[in-house]
Amino acid sequence: MDKETDILLSETVVESMERHRVPGVAVGIIHHGEEHVAGFGVTNVDHPLPVDADTLFQIGSITKTITGTAVMRLVEMGKLDLDIPIRTYLPDLRLSSEEVAAQVTMRHLLTHTAGWVGNYFDDLGSGDDALAKIVTKMADLPQLTPLGAVWSYNNSGFYLAGRVIEVVIAKTYEAAVKELVLDPLGMTMSFFFPADVITYRVAVGHNVLDEGPVVTRPWALPRTAHPIGGIISSVKSLLRYAHFHIGDGIAADGIRLRTPEPMALMRSPQAPAGNMADAIGITWMLRDVCGTRIVEHGGGTNGQLSALMMVPERGFAIAVLTNADRGVILCHEVTKWALHHYLDIEEPGAVPLKLPEETLISYVGRYSSALAEVELSLRDDGLIMQVTYKGGFPTKESPPPPSPPPVRLAFYDDDCVVALDDPMKDARGEFLRNPDGSIAWFRILGIIRAPGV
Repeated sequence: MDKETDILLSETVVESMERHRVPGVAVGIIHHGEEHVAGFGVTNVDHPLPVDADTLFQIGSITKTITGTAVMRLVEMGKLDLDIPIRTYLPDLRLSSEEVAAQVTMRHLLTHTAGWVGNYFDDLGSGDDALAKIVTKMADLPQLTPLGAVWSYNNSGFYLAGRVIEVVIAKTYEAAVKELVLDPLGMTMSFFFPADVITYRVAVGHNVLDEGPVVTRPWALPRTAHPIGGIISSVKSLLRYAHFHIGDGIAADGIRLRTPEPMALMRSPQAPAGNMADAIGITWMLRDVCGTRIVEHGGGTNGQLSALMMVPERGFAIAVLTNADRGVILCHEVTKWALHHYLDIEEPGAVPLKLPEETLISYVGRYSSALAEVELSLRDDGLIMQVTYKGGFPTKESPPPPSPPPVRLAFYDDDCVVALDDPMKDARGEFLRNPDGSIAWFRILGIIRAPGV
């Protein structure tokens, strides 16, 4: 049955690739203690090589969980504490709010609850002082919500987490993560620097336009972004990481790196995660589906989208790496298919509600965040969302990528919406209100957007 299911999975991947015009995909599965890996398509539409199980992809924000894993190893060594102020390690920390600077902890950083502007990117050079420099720049980031009060996906918090790792272990972030995570887990095909990957088969990102996939540039992320999303890895290497996290702290060579308690803590709810998951653990997104805990994280860079999903109690994991902006849809389709066909877990969909126009009109307006604007309008008795990117990723000077087509939104609960169309199909959003009942924020894709800006 599993072999037949593997064949069906391959057919599902190929069909989704063709439908969404994704040039290349690598997929890996852990099931019943066995690994199954496969590559599909090509690395680069301009200079194509077949994708295989050793092809390197940027895994984007899955890196955050590796940053969190390094932190938890340091916690277990007694070198870090999740709940004492970051100023214990960085006495000169300055933020726009002095109160927050004095109180923010590593737990706030790793659970996206620090409350300042999260989408700030900058290239401050490739030197070993890159993280120190960008942490200094964080003093200019506005505080949007009170410390610990609201969950909102916060990339910039991981600059600070990475810098703390550097100070505590007296090594660069990259050297520390290699020592604490990559080497012990046997992740020999996981790297940070372009110079390290240039001799291997590497996927490049693509934007899917009307005429087809087009290579995106630049390829490399700035060094400042390494703790946020800088790892380049193969699907085989990523499965080694998944093996560790669906276990109880034993590395591939049988050596115990962690006791079970820190592993369980990373997979335990720390705060509600709004529309992105039921809760946030220590860096991991957590969902309960049909009574089963799903542990996962996605990643996105410049035209490369990825997903790592684990079901620890069933010893199951799936990793999907793609090289196109439309890969986010493929990742969703493939992981959902795998849950159903390997584990008989069927994710319930949101049931759209029909609301009168006089109710919908109260949500119409423009909502703005650091990297994008969202325009909500009424059309054909329904709510339409148009996202327009501003630019600013992977550096603050980066021009905006092509904006997606408008999508329909449907309410499925009070102040909660779901996207009905690709490329955001099934993405959920919610409106957060002030004490007086007015809309304070629109949170979708993990990011809070202020109204009327």
